[in-house]
Amino acid sequence: MKTSKHITEKTSPATARDTETNNATKTNADAPDSFFAEPFDPVQEGREQGFEVIRHLLIWMADAPTLEKRGLRATVALHCVRPNLINGVTLESIGDKAGCTRQSIHKLARDFRDNMGLTL
Repeated sequence: MKTSKHITEKTSPATARDTETNNATKTNADAPDSFFAEPFDPVQEGREQGFEVIRHLLIWMADAPTLEKRGLRATVALHCVRPNLINGVTLESIGDKAGCTRQSIHKLARDFRDNMGLTL
């Protein structure tokens, strides 16, 4: 007696994912480069960059455990970016008013400059 087996192919999740990736690659390779195809709007690009800077700044300032430390971070950020807005107050006097050491304030200012990409 001869039996016939019906074999169904099952694809593993990895195989299905590889197939989808290959299809997406073919689709992306055939599509024109959208950088040159879409018109450039300098106003929109400027807004997006400005929003990104503000988001990054707010995240850095909010990354402190207490409201007082967040205020200290905001003051240090102002000192680094626009010291004239806080009447040119030095980091040392900011530290004195906040009850922090000179070293901790300078470390915070260095951290701000590093995070914002303001280091030379």
